[in-house]
Amino acid sequence: MHGAELTERYNKSLLGVFGTPSRVLVRGAGCHVWDADGNRYLDLLGGIAVNTLGHANPLLTSVITSQLATLGHVSNFFSTPTQIALAEKLLEISAAPAGSKVFFTNSGTEANEAALKLTRRNVGTEQTPRTKVIALEHSFHGRTLGALSLTYKHKYREPFAPLPDNVSWIPAGDIQALREAVDETVAAVFIEPIQGEAGVRELEKEYLRAAREITQAAGALLVFDEVQTGMGRTGQFFASAPVLPDVMTLAKGLGGGFPIGAMIVFGEENTSWLTPGDHGTTFGGNPVACAAGLAVIHTIENEKLLEHVRETGDWLRAALAELDGISAVRGRGLLTAFELQTAVAPKFVSAALDAGFIVNATDEHTIRLAPPLIITREQLETFLAAVPQLLTAAV
Repeated sequence: MHGAELTERYNKSLLGVFGTPSRVLVRGAGCHVWDADGNRYLDLLGGIAVNTLGHANPLLTSVITSQLATLGHVSNFFSTPTQIALAEKLLEISAAPAGSKVFFTNSGTEANEAALKLTRRNVGTEQTPRTKVIALEHSFHGRTLGALSLTYKHKYREPFAPLPDNVSWIPAGDIQALREAVDETVAAVFIEPIQGEAGVRELEKEYLRAAREITQAAGALLVFDEVQTGMGRTGQFFASAPVLPDVMTLAKGLGGGFPIGAMIVFGEENTSWLTPGDHGTTFGGNPVACAAGLAVIHTIENEKLLEHVRETGDWLRAALAELDGISAVRGRGLLTAFELQTAVAPKFVSAALDAGFIVNATDEHTIRLAPPLIITREQLETFLAAVPQLLTAAV
């Protein structure tokens, strides 16, 4: 069946929140995918930082298949060895102190919802109640109502008002603004170490350390949203390390394409905020998803992908900076953005797709790349060689 027919069926049967799909994809292998018409594409977006190990990774597919054939789902009245093992592994790689614990979800927005709900327990005193939450300008934390209330972009929030109205946004990276905003009336501060949807804009470690010091002094909880940046994307497991928050949220790359999210709560005092019956999930932490998470972490460690990500990302950004028509390059590891000198980023995306490359525009000037962590320089060189022609086609 051809892509045009499948697209027509899509438009008739699926809610149009994503618009019309650019292509209908039917197969993947490594860093490539194929559409219904047989065209091949180099996936430089990785399902938006999800396909950590590429497509149809042999170990990941084998582990998922084996677990599904053994035990696919249990209710939250029970646990499974894979759930326990993944929680332990996440606590290990995040250098969590004694008393830290994990809550599993199905997605990043659910993890952020759980984190926001937990922070509601930081109520302060009767004399000085903690009713405020601080987020950063240009932040993105999800589209469900609680997570949406933290997300900065007006066009996402305004159609669904009224949302929880206790959130204030301050300029990202401004330590003085953070210091002035956080006091004893603030329950929590939510921060993305690198703002991916804003065009891959990294916050300096100095800012993250200051956020830790300021929130601790005021008694506010610090939440790092590592949904896009976690699980090796930046060349270390977590972009915020070694700064330790009170709560960290994960998803996307954790399952390598299988849906899973997680909230890590650091320290015994913070884990006491939620008690039996306070929160729950039907599918979160299911044995298949947790097996996928374990396989992803195992592969990252055994194949030394963190080093590969650091070296390849540095090389890629240096190569992009040498190309005409590009005014700025930024990022860390294999999360990269480059700005075009002219406002043609959406047209660049379309031209790239026609030429066999999947990339993403975060605004009129900015292209974002988040390829699988296994991508090679040789594969990236094919894209670099095509950029001049793509720019010409986009203008």
